[in-house]
Amino acid sequence: MNTSDSATLILIHLAGGVALLIWAVRLVRTGAMRAFGSSLRKALQAFTKNRFAAFGSGAAVTMVLQSSTATTLLVSSFAGQNLIAPAMALAVLLGANFGTSLAAFLISLDLGWLWGLCLAIGVALYLSNEAMDRARNIGRVMVGIGLILLSLIELNAAAAPLARSDTFRVLLGAIASEPLLAVLVAVAATWLTHSSIAVILLIATFAASGLFPPSTALTLVIGANLGNALIPVLDQLGSPAGQRRAAVGNLLTRLLLALAVLPFVGPLSAWLMAMPSADARLAIEFHVALNLIGALIFLPFVGPVSKLVERFMPGKDATAEAVAPRYLDPNALDSPTEALAGAMREALRLGDRVEVMLRDTMTLLEKDELKLSRAIAQADDGVDTIHESIKLYLVKVSRNELSEEESRRLFEIITLITNLEHIGDIIDKNLRELAEKKIRKRYSFSPEGLAEIREFHHKVAAALALALNVFATRDLALARQLFSDKAVIRDAERRAAESHFQRLRSGRPESIETSAIHLDIIRDLKRIHGHIASIGYPILESANALRESRLMETKEARARQEREMLIPAPQSGH
Repeated sequence: MNTSDSATLILIHLAGGVALLIWAVRLVRTGAMRAFGSSLRKALQAFTKNRFAAFGSGAAVTMVLQSSTATTLLVSSFAGQNLIAPAMALAVLLGANFGTSLAAFLISLDLGWLWGLCLAIGVALYLSNEAMDRARNIGRVMVGIGLILLSLIELNAAAAPLARSDTFRVLLGAIASEPLLAVLVAVAATWLTHSSIAVILLIATFAASGLFPPSTALTLVIGANLGNALIPVLDQLGSPAGQRRAAVGNLLTRLLLALAVLPFVGPLSAWLMAMPSADARLAIEFHVALNLIGALIFLPFVGPVSKLVERFMPGKDATAEAVAPRYLDPNALDSPTEALAGAMREALRLGDRVEVMLRDTMTLLEKDELKLSRAIAQADDGVDTIHESIKLYLVKVSRNELSEEESRRLFEIITLITNLEHIGDIIDKNLRELAEKKIRKRYSFSPEGLAEIREFHHKVAAALALALNVFATRDLALARQLFSDKAVIRDAERRAAESHFQRLRSGRPESIETSAIHLDIIRDLKRIHGHIASIGYPILESANALRESRLMETKEARARQEREMLIPAPQSGH
């Protein structure tokens, strides 16, 4: 085998080892979140009474999840809902920084012999439990740990020949001579992999193989540590200010720590290497020390740092905050049951917004307030925003391995938000414009006509409230009632039209000038009821409770009648 072929094989092994390491870390995080996500959330909320307990809970949860990013997103979600004080949220994140360094330290221990045992136990647990239960997800965690250890063995084997390559040494020498470039490379690598543990282990492996000097290894560790704090900040760019402050405060503390340590990396690495206990795991141990020192420095000042961040990140006005989704926790995506629960809460919140729009539409028809018309238009923009957020969130949830029940619930949520978005459009594009037309032309409904519209509107509004209850409870009796109300609405529409035409025949001026608007309003309210009734279809379908359409029933009844007409009646005997 020639030199070029050998180099190609080494690079392939190196790329495979890196990919396996990144995937294995994600596997551990996903399994831990699905197995213990609910308990970890409760632990984070329970142990935030003081900064030391908050620090400890952050470290413990992160060691289980193998990801400080996951912990940061969890805490940010709590902070955004005012479930945790800003200072305590920052204390939790300081603990998460330390926890992720401890996780990397434990993984880097000489445990190569353990990978086979972890894989064997993990696969056995995973395959012996078909349902998506805790044991199956613990098996996923064990498989992930085994693959991490296996990937480190592969990386060590691939890195050793690279240490003897002059070309690779020249390339890494360029990074070693430019500390700022090294920091940026580590930040970019951490952001791309979304895992500081994987990057830190990779740096430690390369440093142990002699690919770059100790000072470069420490510089890269500082960069990876900084990049890890940057990930949740970038992931939450569109979130409310209250949700992002904890992550920004954590990034600020790591940036200050990096600026303080970076100028002294050279002397520091020389001093550390001169110590009798210096070994090939210098980068790992430096990572632990860096985050421990950061915690000791900033833990007493979590209050002032939080206030400083809040001063430079004031919250948006109440209207803007109301439009933003509240319950779509990105960190729950690895736990479909919890993610769907959050999406369900957000969908019901969307239903509340549409209910308000529908109620305000009747007020607009009665009181001719153009200011209210603008508010309805803005509310529809909010409905579109939340609908789009829920839809994209559900797309991400659907990438998981879903049970049959979870798939059914996901479809029910999609059905609800789709119909709610259509209802919002009808209110905004049709009913609101009809109301404005009435206001501009200075029309007035007859007392009888307005009473008919009010009664029809009341039936539709009651149906929407019933539909939201059907979605929340999945009650079959309520779903049947919602479906049967379609006949009631059809009869109400027919009676309203007949009454209106009677007034037209009698020559009522108000009825004549508002005739088109009156009939269009009734028609659009009926269209809205059609979307409302559709919300109950998935519940009825899952229970096999949907009958054939009324059209089919009518055809069958007509066919039976025709057959009866063709068959002569039996003659009475004489």
